[in-house]
Amino acid sequence: MSAARPAAPPGPKDEDKGGVRAALGGLTTRGRSFLAAGVAAAACAYVLGQSDLLRVGLLLAALPLICVAVLYRTRYRVAASRRLSPSRVPAGAEARVHLRMDNVSRMPTGLLMLQDHVPYVLGPRPRFVLDRVEAGGRREVSYRVRSDLRGRYPLGPLQLRLSDPFGMCELSRSFSAFDTLTVIPRTEVLPAVRLAGEASGYGDGRQRTLALAGDDDIIPRAYRYGDDLRRVHWRSTARYGELMVRREEQPQRARCTVLLDTRRIAYQGGGPDSAFEWAVSGAASALVHLLERGFAVRLLTDTGSSVPGAGAEGFAGSQESADSAGLMLDTLAVVDHSDGAGLSRAIDVLRGGDSGGNEGLLVAFFGDLDEEQAALAARMRQRSGAAVAFVLDSRTWVTGGTVTGTVDERLRQLREAGWTALAVGPGTPLTDLWQQAGRERTQAPGGTNGFSEGWS
Repeated sequence: MSAARPAAPPGPKDEDKGGVRAALGGLTTRGRSFLAAGVAAAACAYVLGQSDLLRVGLLLAALPLICVAVLYRTRYRVAASRRLSPSRVPAGAEARVHLRMDNVSRMPTGLLMLQDHVPYVLGPRPRFVLDRVEAGGRREVSYRVRSDLRGRYPLGPLQLRLSDPFGMCELSRSFSAFDTLTVIPRTEVLPAVRLAGEASGYGDGRQRTLALAGDDDIIPRAYRYGDDLRRVHWRSTARYGELMVRREEQPQRARCTVLLDTRRIAYQGGGPDSAFEWAVSGAASALVHLLERGFAVRLLTDTGSSVPGAGAEGFAGSQESADSAGLMLDTLAVVDHSDGAGLSRAIDVLRGGDSGGNEGLLVAFFGDLDEEQAALAARMRQRSGAAVAFVLDSRTWVTGGTVTGTVDERLRQLREAGWTALAVGPGTPLTDLWQQAGRERTQAPGGTNGFSEGWS
């Protein structure tokens, strides 16, 4: 739940500063009629010499002017705040927006009409009518927003229309505060993965590496209560004058790169049920699942850009996996098609690793691949211990047909390079494909190496 926004400053926006002219412009039909009747009565009283009629005319003319003056002062003494609950929701889920109005003046308000500006994809523009708010009082209202399209959507500004009890005048005020609702991709809960591969980067089986290679390469640390005395390094103890012990074995986090193909030419169609949205949702599901399984995850696109992480080379750190997942999901919330035509930049990023030619697990979501791009994708396998590819034939997502022979040829090309490659039909759950990939990897020759052992 996001924190409540502070009350808006007492001053209105520049467009609301119209002085007396703007205030008089807020007179309603009733207020204008009273003012005109009062002026007419005063004129007739002057011509006819009727003092009583003059008093009536002055009263009729003064009443709307008094309402204007009081209301014009009151509108600067009303504060507003907005709170989102929550501020980040998956596509198709609802969020609630709470609005609070505070009357910070010593006078009660008249009728209040609220209107909050929201993008049309979140639903109709909410409007509320509030009765009189006592001095120092507050009113709270709420409304729900929902979007099937991911993205970042601004909420606000909040517009307030005040009316006096006699209906003589209506004045509006626009607050400057905005809030942002982030709609992230839908994610699927993937099956539990138990990876026990020999190389780093495959599931729960992590390598543990010593912080020393030989007696000359020891990196000692100061003795702490509870350390095993058998680990005391006496040569360093004599050098530093205090007990020093050998450093403990350090766990080496399993690595995984989730690659999302965003090329515009690789996808056809649009909307929440399109092939591209499935690929984005699949990438989100995979990275969340792998972070929960203890992987150090990097999100990579065909443009070569990756989400920065706390670890090296853009891999998410081990301490704050929830924050890392949030950062990547926020990135996927606004990811769009790229104008690039190839995957070469992604290959360059994979080549730039310094892990001895093994970047761990590679999970890729590809759109339409021609022969050249399939060959480039096949080369990515050289920089990973295991690789799984989900290939979308976007034409079938538009027509509702079956996977074409061209896709089968691309799958064969990837499998020959060592990929576990699967075709993705319209609306296929990622959970089913995830399990199928595990079965195929286990049954493949040499499938016990790394990735395959962990699939269930």
